[in-house]
Amino acid sequence: MMTTFKHEVLVVGSGAGGAMAAYELTKAGINVLLLEAGRNYDPVKETPMFKRKADAPLMAAGNVDKDFGYYDATVDGGWTVPDEPYTTDEDSEFLWWRARMLGGRTNHWGRYSLRFSEHDFKGKSRDGLGADWPFEYSDIAPWYDKTEALVGVCGTNTGLDDMPDSPPGVLQPPPKPRVPELLVAAAANKLGMKAVPMHRAVLTRPKDDRAACFYATPCGHGCSIGAAFQTTTSLLPMAQKTGHLRVITDAMVKNVNTDADGKVTGVTYIDKNRNEAISLTAKVVILAASACESARIMLNSKSDKYPNGLANSSGQLGKNLMDSTGAGLGATIPVLRNRPRYNEDGHTANHLFIPWWGHEAQANGELNFPRGYHFEIGSGFGEPGAWVSGDFKGYGESLKDEAKANYGASVYFALRGEMLPNPDCYMDIDPTVTDKWGIPVARFHWKWSAHEINQVAHGLETAKALLETMGAEVGDLPPAEQAIAKGGQIIHEVGTARMGASSADSVTNQWGQTWDCPNLFVMDGGVFASNPHKNCTLTILTLAMRNANWLAGQLQQGAL
Repeated sequence: MMTTFKHEVLVVGSGAGGAMAAYELTKAGINVLLLEAGRNYDPVKETPMFKRKADAPLMAAGNVDKDFGYYDATVDGGWTVPDEPYTTDEDSEFLWWRARMLGGRTNHWGRYSLRFSEHDFKGKSRDGLGADWPFEYSDIAPWYDKTEALVGVCGTNTGLDDMPDSPPGVLQPPPKPRVPELLVAAAANKLGMKAVPMHRAVLTRPKDDRAACFYATPCGHGCSIGAAFQTTTSLLPMAQKTGHLRVITDAMVKNVNTDADGKVTGVTYIDKNRNEAISLTAKVVILAASACESARIMLNSKSDKYPNGLANSSGQLGKNLMDSTGAGLGATIPVLRNRPRYNEDGHTANHLFIPWWGHEAQANGELNFPRGYHFEIGSGFGEPGAWVSGDFKGYGESLKDEAKANYGASVYFALRGEMLPNPDCYMDIDPTVTDKWGIPVARFHWKWSAHEINQVAHGLETAKALLETMGAEVGDLPPAEQAIAKGGQIIHEVGTARMGASSADSVTNQWGQTWDCPNLFVMDGGVFASNPHKNCTLTILTLAMRNANWLAGQLQQGAL
């Protein structure tokens, strides 16, 4: 079948960016060949629906082979992947998550789907730090509308300046708040904040051939009914139905190929099953393998024309590496102890969250850090696992009674904040280490700046105030330098091939088209010019839809 299929575009990666690009191009009648480094994956057959933690080894707790637990949908990936090392310099600590499977991280992600706002796209214009995006919020807003409608996002319009509204009828209804979340909302209101419905890519109403969520299985396990968005139950099968998509799995791309004039001609990949190098040609190549994987491919695609890596005349390739800041604080809330038991599962993640409220304070110079954060909330009657929260003493019946009293009585605030790019955070290629297939590996350099440390310190103090307002005893806070998550631990790494308005200081233009190679595009988080505190997948999807639509027009006009 592959010998008779003539593709125009090669897409590398089947996650949010790659699958959306393939969907948009095939919808326009363009033949696409998609390469995925991981194995094939069928969530309808492989999702462990209705499986209980009690039935799994270690009560389904995480380990080095399954970081997020026994049932997590990431089947062959994580922060460590067999045969695929990466390195860090001696003064750095960075964790690089890879999801080696069809659909990539979309099979297990949190599905938090928050729009970036006008504040987020023009941060440098506001405070002089980082870089602006090469377009306004108004330019991308219609594409957010289309993406939310296609993906299926539940939530409400809040009217808050950190959460741009969606048009009427786009958002699906959110699930009802849980009792602990209502208590958080009351505490937040007392402290001048708002707790509002989280926007999630989870269907609460049926859509096309995907069912509505019926609150049966944690979203991180994957979703066989398609209610929780992942490309393997939506964009990929939709693109395949057009007849214009072919997919090759277990295809580890080694490098992008160029001719003597420096024009991109295709890619070389390793067939992992046969350990064989295969070269393919294409009119256009789209890299959407994840920010650091796409940058690794480009840095490894050296030639006489591109001695420092492909499309790297700006010197920015691999630079501007960012992750979200992360920290957390929780406590037992006395009023929630011994409350009546009932089904409080919902769509497994928080139904309410606290968006950033401090734009005005920052504009007035009242805070010692420049960018915002939000709080995700952990609470409710979750399924018991290997660990029970609380400071328990004793044994026997009294210990059991104490554990039962505290069940569902804890509230945990997970801070997720914006990081600014800094010269100490970047990736390059290790000069000596290669993976199983002889491909040079990524090397990471990382150091949080004072901006992020001060932000986390403020967030911990705020979380403590919220918990104490609800009646908890919190105690002393850890130093922010210790509390902040490691680089890469939040799995929101972006920025390694950032877009911009000039080829002097960016790798791509606003369409994800590299300045140096007009027929090479980047359509993953690598193009992000900044890393707002909001989870990045919705914007990766939206940019890929917008930019693939523009690319389709260029191909149809014969411009490429």
